[in-house]
Amino acid sequence: QVQLVESGGGLVQVGGSLKLSCVASGSIFSINEMGWYRQAPGKQRELVAVISNSGIPNYEDSVNGRFTISRDNAKNTVYLQMNSLKPEDTAVYYCNADLREFPASRYHTHWGQGTLVTVSS
Repeated sequence: QVQLVESGGGLVQVGGSLKLSCVASGSIFSINEMGWYRQAPGKQRELVAVISNSGIPNYEDSVNGRFTISRDNAKNTVYLQMNSLKPEDTAVYYCNADLREFPASRYHTHWGQGTLVTVSS
């Protein structure tokens, strides 16, 4: 069984920084794309950033230049470095991974349980 576990959330002041981590564990044969999404109170979940298995990132416009996504394939881990945080970045942040558990299986998307980031002004 596959698990994704996020860590690194917390309370930070405007302009501060946080680094989120997400580790995928369990029966994993290979991981394709990994990503971070967020959901603010009363809003739909939205894409923050994704990264391909070769390390090519893509960012949502509002975080481009402030956030950096990276991954360590040897550790099945994806990171999100968040700088210059704003109150509107306050949300629960979720990681996901498009992975397959066995050589013959198809890719499926798995989600973490989320970690809360609160930016205070």
